[in-house]
Amino acid sequence: MHQTFDAALGINLLHANQQGAEHNRAHFNRWGIICLNVMSSPGAGKTVLLERTLAALSDELKIAVIEGDMTTELDADRLRQYDVPVIAINTGRSCHLDSKMVAGGVHRLEHEYNPSDFDLLLVENVGNLVCPAEFEVGEHAKVALLSVTEGEDKPLKYPVMFQEADCLLITKTDLAPYLEIDISQIEENVRQMNPHVTIIQVSAKTNDGLEDWFNWLRNAVQSNTAKSVMSLT
Repeated sequence: MHQTFDAALGINLLHANQQGAEHNRAHFNRWGIICLNVMSSPGAGKTVLLERTLAALSDELKIAVIEGDMTTELDADRLRQYDVPVIAINTGRSCHLDSKMVAGGVHRLEHEYNPSDFDLLLVENVGNLVCPAEFEVGEHAKVALLSVTEGEDKPLKYPVMFQEADCLLITKTDLAPYLEIDISQIEENVRQMNPHVTIIQVSAKTNDGLEDWFNWLRNAVQSNTAKSVMSLT
């Protein structure tokens, strides 16, 4: 059976992107940097999670950020207040970062800093539950966020994000008492998609669960290899 033009184009795009991702990862491995791809739908709390992370860990770990948004540098400016390198990438109409875009950010980082000085590169992807999961950027692990306000069914309706995640943060848990939401059902639905994923419940407002997230990050950095990061789950 012949492939449709659209299907063949999609396969070629993914193949080219994968080659770029492997190129980026080779750079990260050479420099000794762990790269994490942070993904979620819009408003799930990626930027505030990174704010809390930088506030807590930037004195302990050398961290850089690549910040992806369709337009503006509003989120990038929020993170720059923590005195860490933040490379902003505007994707225009594209609903995700791809490996070529991240390569451009990496080259800027390499031009302005010594990459070997860094322990951790956090890539905040564009808010979207679909495309970011399919386009690797060279990360060693994928971190997904799901807010309790999004409902229990999202892991079943948008499975790829949750199948690919190495760590899932269930965010805004402080709002659960005010919603008709069952966090245990969210976890059960996630486990149907990915039995081995690490699940951490967090609230950036109350700080509940954040230390568990910080420890996961510390372990990822100490592991310092993609294989070891995967073993954390």
